[in-house]
Amino acid sequence: MQVRDRQHVPDILDCLAQLSSDEVPTPPKLARAMLDLLPEDVWSDPTLRWLDPCCKSGVFLREIIIRLLEGLAEWQPDFEKRREHIFRSMVFGAAITEVTGYVSRRTVYYSRDASGDQSVVRFDEEAGNLPFVPAVHDFEKGRCRSCGAPEDLERGDARENYAYAFLHGAYPTEEMREMKFDVIVGNPPYQIDSDGNTRTKAIYQLFVERAIDMNPRYVLMITPSRWFAGGLGLDGYRARMLKDHRLAKVVDYPQSKDCFPGVKIRGGVSYFLWDRNHSGGCTVRTVRGNVTGQPMTRNLDAYDVFVRFNEGVGIIEKVRSKGNPTMDQRVSPLVPFGLRAKFRDYVAADSPGAIALHVMGRKIEWIDPSSVTNHEPWVSKWKTLLHAAYGEDNEGPYSVIANPLVAAPESACTETYLVIGAFDTQEEAENLAAFLRTRFARFLIWLRMNTQHIRRELFAFVPDLDWTRSWTDDDLYRCFGLTEAEIATVEANIKEMSAPEFVAA
Repeated sequence: MQVRDRQHVPDILDCLAQLSSDEVPTPPKLARAMLDLLPEDVWSDPTLRWLDPCCKSGVFLREIIIRLLEGLAEWQPDFEKRREHIFRSMVFGAAITEVTGYVSRRTVYYSRDASGDQSVVRFDEEAGNLPFVPAVHDFEKGRCRSCGAPEDLERGDARENYAYAFLHGAYPTEEMREMKFDVIVGNPPYQIDSDGNTRTKAIYQLFVERAIDMNPRYVLMITPSRWFAGGLGLDGYRARMLKDHRLAKVVDYPQSKDCFPGVKIRGGVSYFLWDRNHSGGCTVRTVRGNVTGQPMTRNLDAYDVFVRFNEGVGIIEKVRSKGNPTMDQRVSPLVPFGLRAKFRDYVAADSPGAIALHVMGRKIEWIDPSSVTNHEPWVSKWKTLLHAAYGEDNEGPYSVIANPLVAAPESACTETYLVIGAFDTQEEAENLAAFLRTRFARFLIWLRMNTQHIRRELFAFVPDLDWTRSWTDDDLYRCFGLTEAEIATVEANIKEMSAPEFVAA
């Protein structure tokens, strides 16, 4: 393998399409940007061993080899000897499927058969240092104990079972069991189907945890960013990462298209450098389009979620400095009045004592007051309601929540809604609803959001203000002293929201 000259040659790896939800190939440009996070001295150290435990196209290993060929020139001036050492003793990988094994070996060795005449370096085995190692799931009660995959993924030898060797004890192989890897790099599979394919389970965090547990000098991986605020099966992983002071650098892409053209990954993606000897804060950068934000070094465990934007940290601290209570103390729990979405025990509107019930679709039914089993005192108050779920299939700017509405006294709602506040006056309820329509409020909710479900803990950064007055974005920007850069961040990510054209009963 030669160091490329200045003549432009199209890179076939730029043309690889996404193969499936767990096989998103890494563009070469992105792989190079990730490798730039590593310290320069790694490229001139012939004793290091490199591992990509989740090869898809082989791009990481190829780019690593290119840099090593140049960086080790002084150590070993003879090109062929240098190349032999790098390929045989320094660079290793494991393919995630049999097909990606073929593709990766073709990328790295110029031949799917590393023992053949066309291979850059001829190995004794066809797979060289880049095998696909078959593994099996360890099922218990219908789920794999290693990765959580459903039992129906084991479909015989003719089909892939997605039992990734790195997670199931099959790689490193027995022959490599004592081998110490110094740098682990990769783009792991992101998810695995579960619950009859109606829901997916994150799996990338298992690769990261396994890599860190091997205690190399460095771990460099790219994953979805949904772990920033938890999510299905990610709460423990998030807590671990936020507390790990060896997490040295994070580069975040809120819009996945800026990283993987043509691929939509809700919540964006990010890559990180974990450094075994690092003990300071983590340096965080955000990339949107061609604009890279200013880096900030901060302690990630200052909050219980990963605060995505550096400007967001400043906004949160400015809000906290005012000493206001936060809205999560006001917001109702799920099922605020004890009435499930499937509740159907309605009565006629003119029944004695009947109260209005807000149900799915912003419709109103009528119920007997005795049906309310929680928060009975709220029935007689003015209430600010918010849909308990709101999904957006786009990459921003975001609405974050559905348009809030105000419910008059003598009313309740099913679990379709949360009660954000209950007041004696209509003015207060309307002012809170208007506040929730501000970009400022919805930005603070969005910083904690990881699914379409709205829960009281999402309001932990949102200040609980004086609701006898109205608030606009301009009011809030001035009140909390936001800078132009902070305002720009809010407005770049959050859509405007107008008041609804109707008034709730």
